[in-house]
Amino acid sequence: MSGGGQLNVLATLDQAKTQLYHFKAIVIAGMGFFTDAYDLFCIALVTKLLGRIYYTDPTKPDPGTLPPNVSAAVNGVALCGTLAGQLFFGWLGDKLGRKSVYGFTLILMVLCSVASGLSFGHTPKGVIGTLCFFRFWLGFGIGGDYPLSATIMSEYANKKTRGAFIAAVFAMQGFGILFGTLVTLIVSAAFRNALPAPSYYIDPVRSLPPQADYMWRVILMFGTVPAALTYYWRMKMPETARYTALVARNTKKAAADMSMVLQKDIQEEEPIAAGDTFGLFSSQFLQRHGLHLLATTSTWFLLDIAFYSQNLFQKDIFTKVGWIPPARTMNAIEEVFRIARAQALIALCGTVPGYWFTVAFIDIVGRFAIQVMGFLMMTVFMIALAVPYEHWTEPAHHTGFVVMYGLTFFFANFGPNSTTFIVPAEIFPARLRSTCHGISAAAGKAGAIIGAFGFLYAAQDPKKPDHGYSPGIGIRNALFVLAGTNFLGMLMSLFVPEAKGKSLEEVSKDNVSAEEA
Repeated sequence: MSGGGQLNVLATLDQAKTQLYHFKAIVIAGMGFFTDAYDLFCIALVTKLLGRIYYTDPTKPDPGTLPPNVSAAVNGVALCGTLAGQLFFGWLGDKLGRKSVYGFTLILMVLCSVASGLSFGHTPKGVIGTLCFFRFWLGFGIGGDYPLSATIMSEYANKKTRGAFIAAVFAMQGFGILFGTLVTLIVSAAFRNALPAPSYYIDPVRSLPPQADYMWRVILMFGTVPAALTYYWRMKMPETARYTALVARNTKKAAADMSMVLQKDIQEEEPIAAGDTFGLFSSQFLQRHGLHLLATTSTWFLLDIAFYSQNLFQKDIFTKVGWIPPARTMNAIEEVFRIARAQALIALCGTVPGYWFTVAFIDIVGRFAIQVMGFLMMTVFMIALAVPYEHWTEPAHHTGFVVMYGLTFFFANFGPNSTTFIVPAEIFPARLRSTCHGISAAAGKAGAIIGAFGFLYAAQDPKKPDHGYSPGIGIRNALFVLAGTNFLGMLMSLFVPEAKGKSLEEVSKDNVSAEEA
């Protein structure tokens, strides 16, 4: 054993130089996230089209849109599935091992992604019903990817660059969103060229070519391609040494596995005596990690309320700013193209750079500083958007609004959106790590559900709400509420311990007996 009671094999992993296998692990775990983001976010690109195909009444002046309850179901059912999957697979990852569960979540994602594109029937009820069913189970598989990818990456990494590695896995989300917009652009451009159609106000019926029904299906199904490609590598990855040594207590196998991966000889050791065995619901866990779990769950919860609610403002914002003209002036395919183009711009300028700033700085300034600064900046920008809200709605100031809005995004990703994912994978003991990450992530998804639906209703104009909605508090007041949740998130971040540069065993006190703690 090395000093501080850490096993040789784990010390070797901690000290290992950054090498090819680290990057391989980033790509294998990251591709799961790439697909997650693609699958979760691509639905937003096609909801307008679904409204046109299944809910248009050609006698009305405007094309059909999804009724509020249907829109909420289509957008939100995957989030509900994700929440369930995070809890279930998080727990399973500690029971059966990270690797054995990892392939299963991927198969579930691939199958459900294909099935959601094959939603049956031509009636609105049949199509939307089956779409929601498969998107729930797709979400369930995606949910499993959160705790497993984070835990696997954190247990494989060395201690000097661990933050950057976990952040890089998470940053693949940005590329997934970008890829989703690109696929949609390519598909809609191809359909647009092949099937020229008049705008809705010229000819309501011909503005929607019947082939458009294939378009959203192709877009939803395309997300399976990158995931399916990494399945083979996922199955070849050995179980993480920390799980094998600390949970399964097979130090021989851990040493042999890592010797192969690192391609260097690691001394085998005697199996370690059983350390702590306290469970999640014990008083010892509460004493040692209770506050940490409260901090990781509450910060993720508060962040996701803000992070997911602004996805709703996006379509309104684009229309207000004039990036997307009124629906009746376009045909169905043109509209999909315009929405994807606007989303691609936001992804390129705000979303993707934020993630990679985190990768670059997290092991220099630490998790704590990035999280607190991110929450603070989000609070500031939300207030700056809300106070002079009337000023921003005037056409002359639209550019300013989009810049401020993009910066809010940037600081979410170079801030709590990344760190809330990283920290829970580091600060809990190995035998509860995946479970605790799953619980934290599920709290985040609960916030996302509140953000996505609460705000859909809350942000309605008190005087003239959208068709089918009841009056809400308006976008300006909704922004004030979000500023408040971000500020609370900043306060709760003060309880999050810093894990920069420490070994996982040191941070989680995995090798300390109860008396010393």
